[in-house]
Amino acid sequence: MKKILLTAILASTALFCQAQGYISTENLVKHISILSADSLMGRATGSIYEAKAANYIIKEFKKSGIEPKGNNNTYLQEFDFQVSSHGVKGRSGKANNVVGFLNNNAPYTIVIGGHYDHLGTGEDGNSLDGHADGKIHNGADDNASGTAGVIELANYFATNKIKEKFNFLFICFSGEELGLFGSNYFCEHPTVDLSTITCMINMDMIGRLVKDTPVLTISGTGTCAEFVPALSAFRSAAMDIKLDSAGVGPSDHTSFYNKQIPALHFFTGTHLDYHKPSDDADKINFQGTEVVLNIIAGLVEKLPSDKKLGFLKTRNPSMGGTPAFKVTLGIMPSYGNSEDGMKVEAVLDGKPAMKAGMKDGDIILSIGSHQVKEIQTYMEALSKFKKGDKTTIKVRRGTETLELPLEF
Repeated sequence: MKKILLTAILASTALFCQAQGYISTENLVKHISILSADSLMGRATGSIYEAKAANYIIKEFKKSGIEPKGNNNTYLQEFDFQVSSHGVKGRSGKANNVVGFLNNNAPYTIVIGGHYDHLGTGEDGNSLDGHADGKIHNGADDNASGTAGVIELANYFATNKIKEKFNFLFICFSGEELGLFGSNYFCEHPTVDLSTITCMINMDMIGRLVKDTPVLTISGTGTCAEFVPALSAFRSAAMDIKLDSAGVGPSDHTSFYNKQIPALHFFTGTHLDYHKPSDDADKINFQGTEVVLNIIAGLVEKLPSDKKLGFLKTRNPSMGGTPAFKVTLGIMPSYGNSEDGMKVEAVLDGKPAMKAGMKDGDIILSIGSHQVKEIQTYMEALSKFKKGDKTTIKVRRGTETLELPLEF
């Protein structure tokens, strides 16, 4: 049944791709498996293993006929990075974005991007594994899946039998896991004129489309008036597409939004392997990834090319500053939730949420006297507490509302 459902979704999304291009599941398997192999040691920013991943991306760009658009007529754009955690400086060094260009002599360019760095062996302290040091974090979903998407879409648009109506800039960013270093650097030091970029499409974690109840979240839909009407064509009973208007989020599309460029972010959801060594290629839904790429290819064909897309400022939770907090609850939020409150995708071992008795799927309604409506109000609530504080947390679990004792 699951295979039949995915096949039906693939067939329906492929109908929107009229340019006779071809997105290959077989290629996606190859790209993701190579990029998330143990031999690349988790692709830590600035490491020799990240450089090996960059070389693979460059090889694939060359095969598709994608031109170099980094620095000095190469595919690489070098930048400096500095690891910082809770105000403490860690390692520093140099890393590279991988930048390629498909010139169709069109007036406007679409940026298609995704980050290719990951957590290495947990050396920068951003793993969610309790004993991470020395363990390879392969990052198959985060974000070998999005990197493979950039590679395959580059091949798709380069090998179409008709001439595309846009130019394309394909960018695999580094330094995303450390704070959007690569995309911020590109936007401050662009290798094309930013005024010619009509929009940016970002892919971060597109490899875990759930097979029986597929949900695809697309953020940034409020950054341009044309996005929602164009995306409405891809809604179907077979797959739930959740549209989020906010232009700011924890991935590289934010850097472009901050330059007043309309930006979309494609995401298939969090999972228990997020930022853990268990995020491996054998858990990727390759057909589901193909579905996402078909939607992106179809969307590009629906966007107007006779004018530059207009930018709209959106109401973003992180605009105006993220609240500072000194405690953590120890949960992974669900970004696809549309209910009041904040849904918990996963409760992490040994953290305050687990000790309080919370479970995966709970919806947080309040922490102490502070109401929680979504991620922003959740962070605002956390900012009111310090380590050692005791309070209660109210959650909805199915039809029940529970009040649990909580200690940070």
